[in-house]
Amino acid sequence: MAGHSQFKNIMHRKGRQDAMRSKMFSKLAREITVAAKQGMPDPAMNPRLRLAIQNAKAESMPKDNIQRAINKASGGDSENYEEVRYEGYGPGGVAVIVEALTDNRNRAASNVRAAFTKAGGSLGETGSVSFMWDRIGEIIYPASAGSADAIMEAAIEAGAEDVESDEDNHTIYCAFEDMGDVSKALEAALGEANSVKAIWRPQNTVPVDEDRAQSLMKLVAVLEDDDDVQNVYANFEVDEETLAKLSAA
Repeated sequence: MAGHSQFKNIMHRKGRQDAMRSKMFSKLAREITVAAKQGMPDPAMNPRLRLAIQNAKAESMPKDNIQRAINKASGGDSENYEEVRYEGYGPGGVAVIVEALTDNRNRAASNVRAAFTKAGGSLGETGSVSFMWDRIGEIIYPASAGSADAIMEAAIEAGAEDVESDEDNHTIYCAFEDMGDVSKALEAALGEANSVKAIWRPQNTVPVDEDRAQSLMKLVAVLEDDDDVQNVYANFEVDEETLAKLSAA
């Protein structure tokens, strides 16, 4: 499993739950506003908005917050957010991709660069690491949606490429361009997913020791804490023993 998802689970199990929840709602609202502004404010006519609302609901974001974010898109005073991708290397030569939605490119770039520098990494040009990743669709269902075999069967029928099941979730992967069709087919078979989104999946991962893992965990946390940053991906992996230590820390 890629390091960023392992550590995301650790960080979410740790404290600061209320602050993290507020920050998460803010990022989800920003995505809803951008999606509504780029297309129709009606989710039935706007696939990106529909997915953004679905992901917000999966995180128990209140309906009022969702509607406020949609309304903000049609208001004349709403900020103009730009989608920006930053790429670079963290400690141990680990490749990192940062996706941002920002109304101030200079501020976002400065903050991201500072986070990389402080961690002993370096920010590169766009395209400097993304060639080592695949852009794919990720659809997540809770474990309660069915057995691993049942989910695998539904995923194959829907045109997905791969499924990973654990005690909490079923994660289904598909080609980026097939994400809409696959998610619709799965929804018909299994109901609404917890999350449907495009992600970056590394073609290869870099094993790291405990010290590097801690440094990378700190870098990811700093980046994810930035209001402009929506997603962070890193191509490292840690062994089970190290992961257990970090989880207990």
